[in-house]
Formats: sequence, structure tokens, C-alpha cells
Amino acid sequence: MNEKSDNIAGMLGPEAALPVEKTDPGAGSFSVSGAKGAVFKILGALSLSHFLNDMLQSLIMAIYPLLKATFSLSFAQVGLITLTYQITASMLQPLVGFYTDRHPKPYSLAIGMSSTLMGLLVLAIAPSYGILLIGAALVGSGSSIFHPESSRVARMASGGRFGLAQSIFQVGGNTGTAIGPLLAAWFILPRGKESLAWFSLAALFAIAVLWQVGGWYKAQQAQRTKAARSHAVVGEALPTPAIIKTTLVLLILIFSKFFYLSSINSYFTFYLISKFHLPVQSAQIHLFVFLFAVALGTVLGGPIGDRIGRKGVIWVSILGVAPFTLMLPYANLAWTGVLTFIIGVILASAFPAILVFAQELVPGKVGMVAGLFFGLAFGMAGIGAAVLGKLADVYSIEYVYHICSFLPLLGMFTAFLPNIRTRR
Repeated sequence: MNEKSDNIAGMLGPEAALPVEKTDPGAGSFSVSGAKGAVFKILGALSLSHFLNDMLQSLIMAIYPLLKATFSLSFAQVGLITLTYQITASMLQPLVGFYTDRHPKPYSLAIGMSSTLMGLLVLAIAPSYGILLIGAALVGSGSSIFHPESSRVARMASGGRFGLAQSIFQVGGNTGTAIGPLLAAWFILPRGKESLAWFSLAALFAIAVLWQVGGWYKAQQAQRTKAARSHAVVGEALPTPAIIKTTLVLLILIFSKFFYLSSINSYFTFYLISKFHLPVQSAQIHLFVFLFAVALGTVLGGPIGDRIGRKGVIWVSILGVAPFTLMLPYANLAWTGVLTFIIGVILASAFPAILVFAQELVPGKVGMVAGLFFGLAFGMAGIGAAVLGKLADVYSIEYVYHICSFLPLLGMFTAFLPNIRTRR
């Protein structure tokens, strides 16, 4: 543990700064890590922070069975917790990104994590359902600041390999989300929700890392200006109606992906308990396997998109997962594990490609685009949790998976995406 801490402490030393090469002033080229390449120390710090941030947030959903029993909640009330957290993040993220595009706030990353810290403590001591919702809202507010700003810093440190940078950044979050259910099963469930307070130590550590990232980010502001903007990948000029149509298509794909993911993240443990009579701990391990597959798919999606194009990755990721989702409701326990792993890998590869595709569609609006699409992802997941929870109450949890199995067929709308060619 000490060796790991030493490595993290040295992660953001002075050598991580981005020097600007003296090149043709008219070109205004922006050099990352000397002449070329990504600043992997910064990307690593962002990925680590994303790991801690999403690990802490995933604990909320991982302890749903505990909260349901403690407060005698219905599935709809469980879904409302997710909706509160997700909608808080969804509404604020585009506004945060829009504001920081014009007024960068390097230390806002640490401030966002502080909100997550307070939310955790509120959840740990919550005496009632209403206080649980307040804690969830605080955690959502932390996400609304963390995600658009971290995505901006990842792009700044990418060295032009935008898909790779987003994958490195996002895989930390996906890995943290995967670890959350295991930590909940091994630590929180046996000890009660009050033990959630111990994870505030992880939040404090993340604040320390993000404060150093903020210092690096602040040091680059004097060097960025026109140079940073000229380094971005710029999409072909598209007329406004084409941009609007493309954005609507991306929204449909986001809906398909995150509504389906919400069915797994929020209710997969209940599905396994109901259909296969698994104990809670065993069901959490199955959820971990799925979330690990999501992390693997995320790290693959960005670099593949850099090589073959974003549209190809989106095709395979959304529509290509449909045969497996359609088989899932009819599978036995063994095949359920296999199918959910395949679904996680394929479906997760879409988001880095969608995000970079959108940033190339509207160049120069990195924070706003990141905030909008992270916000939509959170919002769709939150709405999905609430709607699917109501369906589970009225019909059954198995009925939810029959309905959701058709969602990836919306991937056919990928055909309407333009082929954006990029240039440095």
C-alpha cells in the first residue's frame, strides 16, 4: 500500500507540465509532453480519481437490497433514489461544462469530490428515506462537476489520441463501478449502512489527487489559449440542420445504451435473487462480473475508434449486442453469466466513441459537449431506474428484462450518422 501511495504522490510532479513548442505562430500548434504523445501521468491520475469517484457512487446502488429492507422500500422508491442521484447530475453537468468552457475552474474537480464526500456521510447516518434522497442528490452534484471537467483535462492531455484518452479516463470509472458491489457485499452488508462512512477516507484521498491535477490544469491555462484550440481535432464543416439531426441520433443511441445499463445496474441482483434464488452476496458477484466486462469494453472502445472511426464502433456496440440481450431472459444461470459478460464488453465500447464523435461534431465546446452527454447518460439511467422499478412493481422483475432486451435494436439509427473525417 505504501509503495502504491508513493507512486501516486509522484504522479503529478513538475515533469508532467505541458511545454509549448516554438513553432510557426500562425499555426499555433500545441505540443503535449514535449514534441508528441499523451501526458500519461495526468491521464493516470484522472483515471484513478474516476475509479474512486465511481466506486463511491456505485456503493449506493450496491446497497439497495440493504436499504430496501431497512426502510421497507418498494421497487419504485428504490428507483427514485437512482433518479434523484442521476437527475441531479444530469441537469447540472451541461451547465457546468458550458460555464467552464468560458471560465475554467481548475480546482473545481476537488470541490466536486467534496460534495460526494458529504453525500456519503449523509447516506451513512440517514434516519429516513427523505434524508437518503438528500445524500443521493449531494453525490449527484459531485458527479455534475467531476465528469465534464475531468473529460476536458483528459482531452487536454491526450496528445491528439482523443479516443485513447477518453478510454483511459472512463475505464477508471467503470472499474470503480465494478468494485463497488464487491466492497458492499464484503464490508457494508455485514456491518450495516453506517459502515459506508469509512469510505469517506477514499474520498479524501481522491480530493488530494484532484487538487494536484487542478494545479497542473491551472499551470496550462497560460499556455493554452489559441494553441490548445488549434491542437483539437476539428470535424468537417456541417450545416446546422445536419448537426441537429446527428445530435438527435446520438440521443437515441444514448437512450438505448443507458436504459439497458440501468436495468442491470439497478435491478440485476433482484433479478438473480428472484429467478435463480441466489443469496445477495452471490448476486453481487454476478453484478461485479458484468461491471468488470463494462470496464473492459470501455478501454477497448476508444483506441479502436481512433483507428477505424467512431461510427464503426457505434454500429457494433449498440446494434451488435442485440442478439445477446434478446437471449438473456431465456438463459439459465450459467448462460446468464456468459451473456451478461459479452453484453457488458460490447455495449460499453460505445460511450467513448459517442463522446468523441460529438466533440468532433461541435469543436471548441469540449466541456459543454462532455457535460451534455455525461448528463444525458446519467439522466437516461435515472429515468430508466424509476420507470423500470415501477414496471417491476406492477408486473415482475423478469418482465423488465424481456422489455429491455429489445432496446439495442435502436442501434439501427446509427445509419443516419454522418461520416466525420478529422484533421489535426
